[in-house]
Amino acid sequence: QVQLVESGGGLVQAGGSLRLSCLASGRTVNTTSMGWFRQAAGKEREFVAGISWDGRQTDYAASVRGRFTISRDNAKNTVYLEMNSLKPEDTAVYYCNADLGVFGDYWGKGTLVTVYS
Repeated sequence: QVQLVESGGGLVQAGGSLRLSCLASGRTVNTTSMGWFRQAAGKEREFVAGISWDGRQTDYAASVRGRFTISRDNAKNTVYLEMNSLKPEDTAVYYCNADLGVFGDYWGKGTLVTVYS
């Protein structure tokens, strides 16, 4: 079993910053790629950023590239999403994901980010 707990969401003015954290526990989490997704009201969940198990490879959605940074600290079983230059369109519930293939696809409960102008 894998448990993912997100934190760090909140209300922020446009142009501001937030850092999200995802604390992971369970089997082999530190040897798997992790990702952040988001879902805005009335929209489908979308990919935001991903990171390889060792942190050497990252990937970003075009809409956040250059503004968001994903990182991980395997010693702390934590994945981070640093979000800068936030825009109202970044408003969404942000979810942490761990896809362990045949061992399952796991999601946290999400953390709400609200950006106001």
